[in-house]
Amino acid sequence: MQLHLDESRLGAFKLVKANSADSFAERLCTVAPFPDRTRTYKYRLLDPTSSRTRFDHPILSLAIRSVGPFVGSYAGSSLATEVVHDGEYSELINFFTVLRGEVALNAAGLSGVGTADRGLVFRPRHEARLLTSDQSARTNFFIKAKDLEKALEHMLDARLHRPLEFHTEIDWSCGLAASLKWQLAFMMQEMERADGLTSNAVALASMTDLLVTLALRAAPHNYTDQLTVGPVAAVPAYVRRAEEFMRAHCAEPIRITDIAAAAGCSVRTLSDVFSRFRGRTALAVLQGVRLEKVHAELGRIEAGATVGTVARRYGFTNASRLKAAFERRFGETPSDVVRRASR
Repeated sequence: MQLHLDESRLGAFKLVKANSADSFAERLCTVAPFPDRTRTYKYRLLDPTSSRTRFDHPILSLAIRSVGPFVGSYAGSSLATEVVHDGEYSELINFFTVLRGEVALNAAGLSGVGTADRGLVFRPRHEARLLTSDQSARTNFFIKAKDLEKALEHMLDARLHRPLEFHTEIDWSCGLAASLKWQLAFMMQEMERADGLTSNAVALASMTDLLVTLALRAAPHNYTDQLTVGPVAAVPAYVRRAEEFMRAHCAEPIRITDIAAAAGCSVRTLSDVFSRFRGRTALAVLQGVRLEKVHAELGRIEAGATVGTVARRYGFTNASRLKAAFERRFGETPSDVVRRASR
């Protein structure tokens, strides 16, 4: 009893539930492309006697969506299942979170156990096996390996001499890893919203930088020691040029690499000088610039325009978060600014 899943044709979130052996052959594909090499996933119940049983409730649930450089999926198994990855070495790195039950990973050179407090990080590869317990549920959040490696090169200000390899297990319970787990869960929720962060190019670009940087800082890998080297000498001119670029392009989906290029330095140097001279990350400064732009435009808002329209122009897609940020920064809400302007 096997379920074959072809990565090359997966797209928007599609929930499929398999109730019995007869329905395991159901196709799970949409026409949208999946950003990876073609791979096949085979599902097999660990208890062979179960294949002859019909069930009133689904024994397998799967939902997948691709957004920008990310792919997210939910999977749930009511019965212990073996999932075998067949295909070439993946171009995606999987950040695996167990929501319920337990999952064991076995592959050439890799092994680990995922629980609620311990995640798994790995590249799917030929004959990699996941063994799930009964009543298990998990999320898979895939990030393109080349995006992570490119960001790492900028952070190190050097070319990588060997591929990026994460340690198989990650402790979700503390430090930056706990923050990464929260952000991954947030992104999975946003993928379900038609009008959320993932539908806004400006917001998605900033979130991409945040997630990629956080993943490289939070999840141990073979370059972690090099990332802990002390800061290089700060050059204030980099900060000035970076902030000028932010103000000129804050309504565009700019990435941290674009800001560093405009400043004339590496991403690592940019991070160091902003930390030293601004006490914040470059992304936090960019968010502040965008907040100021929203405040200024609401102060001269035209008839017929709305707070939501202005906010989305600068990547703010959540009204409650925008209101909270306004109150912290300006001591008033967006509605207060509009009312004052109308008078």
